[in-house]
Amino acid sequence: MQKILIIDTSTEACSVALEVEGRLYEDYQVAPRQHGELVLPMVDSVLQQANLKLAELDCIGYGQGPGAFTGLRICVSIVQGLAFGAGIPVVGCSSLQAMAQLAYDSHRQKDVLPAIDARMGEVYWAQYQAQDGLMVLLGDETVIQPEDVTINTIIKSSYYATGSGWETYQSELKGALAHEIKLEAATSFPKASAMLPWVKAQLALGNAQPAELAQPVYLRNNVAKKKAEQGKP
Repeated sequence: MQKILIIDTSTEACSVALEVEGRLYEDYQVAPRQHGELVLPMVDSVLQQANLKLAELDCIGYGQGPGAFTGLRICVSIVQGLAFGAGIPVVGCSSLQAMAQLAYDSHRQKDVLPAIDARMGEVYWAQYQAQDGLMVLLGDETVIQPEDVTINTIIKSSYYATGSGWETYQSELKGALAHEIKLEAATSFPKASAMLPWVKAQLALGNAQPAELAQPVYLRNNVAKKKAEQGKP
């Protein structure tokens, strides 16, 4: 059995999960702007609970974003420091995928529309669908104005809406989609334990990377790059 540590500080939540021989240890706190103070003690706590040393881990997973710039930088820098020093490979997981996976794991929702409030009148947006228990991206993850969101593949049943983007822009998102939407009862944030299925799948495919290759995904950078390329002669 693999020993996997996962860290996520991409949004208001600070989340750490450790799975050892099928047993889960986790710590989850919604604590905006306190990630830098909380995350390492949370890591130490779950390792101590499992009576495990850092060097005994097989992999460190991390929330790669999209999300808050500062939170993503904190997460990646800590993951790189821990993994590089111990010679442990890393696997990144999308924040939006983790939210969709949590919706499936907790509520058996198979068609999920996760949205994170990206500020500046935009949302981080994606469409995910369950395939053999793993939430898979349909189309692309993007940063977009809520009134411009679209769905890639139409289904007959309703879609499950999750995330802070829906809390902030519910009317705009529902108006843009014109489909039956089931909104989560309370706003969810990415959770480290929900990243386990993705991280395990990537490990099985041999997609783990050296620590120095861990990178955040901002999405806004991608949009700026595309616009710059479009403006070239």
